[in-house]
Amino acid sequence: MVDKKDILKWSKKYDKDQGWWIQKENELGAKFRKNKVLTRDDLVQIVEWKFKNASEDKKKHVLEAVAKNDEAVVARISSQVFNVPTGEDAYRINSLTMLNGVSPILASVILAFFDPKQYGVFDVNVWRALLGNEPPNLYSPQTT
Repeated sequence: MVDKKDILKWSKKYDKDQGWWIQKENELGAKFRKNKVLTRDDLVQIVEWKFKNASEDKKKHVLEAVAKNDEAVVARISSQVFNVPTGEDAYRINSLTMLNGVSPILASVILAFFDPKQYGVFDVNVWRALLGNEPPNLYSPQTT
């Protein structure tokens, strides 16, 4: 059985082994909490972070979609998302997915960077490890 001590040990090992990812998480998270807004360049950095080890075609496709976002729209939507009270999860996810190239997965990255105590990165590999095969429509934003 894994206990808190084991989890902390493995978490520290991961942080040490994944220095670039952790540094980017901390840097962007601090920026989002301070400014309470995203830029299109922030979205590009999030895509680079999330798809660092993915195929170049997949990353290129998402980057092209993100580049289509109007800077003012990104600022408006992200500002609204970052300024709503905690607990408005469906609103936050659904709002972020209105941006070109932002799937529920990327929305989870944005929220996890912004508020890591409240949110985690939605990743199918984690889902499978913890809960088994994912259900149909796992990637569809839900309303409450």
